[in-house]
Amino acid sequence: MISEPIVLILGSAPGVLACRDWPRAPFDQIVAINNAWAVRPDWDVLIHPEDFARDRMPGKISARQTVVKAGDYVPAQNRYGGFVFAGGTMAFTAAYWALDALRPRVLAFLGCDMVYAATGKTHFYGTGSADPLREDVTLRDLGAKSARLAMMAAAQGCQCVNLSDAAQTALLFPKAAVADLGRVQGVAVDRPSYDALRQAETALGYDTPDGRYWKREDQYDPAMLADIDARWRRLYAAACAKR
Repeated sequence: MISEPIVLILGSAPGVLACRDWPRAPFDQIVAINNAWAVRPDWDVLIHPEDFARDRMPGKISARQTVVKAGDYVPAQNRYGGFVFAGGTMAFTAAYWALDALRPRVLAFLGCDMVYAATGKTHFYGTGSADPLREDVTLRDLGAKSARLAMMAAAQGCQCVNLSDAAQTALLFPKAAVADLGRVQGVAVDRPSYDALRQAETALGYDTPDGRYWKREDQYDPAMLADIDARWRRLYAAACAKR
């Protein structure tokens, strides 16, 4: 495995089709979420939830390609604090799995803006469900969840960027061009503030070892989670201001 790879994470927004014409370089690993394996054939990892339909799987998977399932990503997610704080949707789940398994220096997102058109195509393959917008206590502030991801990535030497040209996005990461991925500017981590925030999460005791956080949703205090989200937003904003 390549040390400190540049990883491309593909979601299913219509704009993901832009990468069909991109060369493989500079991407060392391509992680496709759910149906995004169909965008280009040279994906390395397909990651999907337990309810992903069998008939949506690729017809052929080569020896160099890997399918990541709940048994792989749930333990990885738990090593980064669990689903309640990370956000229970696959864009974030895939990213935390990649941080854990691939140890990248750049996580580059495309098709993961989590903003959906009111009419017309919502996904590159047509119309689909807007999973990140479902009623879920872990998804009330997608921007904050992206800020948390960016800070946790930065804490291990990885930078998150958004390759999308969409006018609207839930991701707070800076926009970047493919040609610039080799020189992405990092953000500094305020360790005392970062550690205090991680400790505040741990103190709430919202662990879900099996990943099925929705079965315990009545145990989570929305006000406390909103406070944690707001603190991640402030921490990331302060880090970005010092670039």
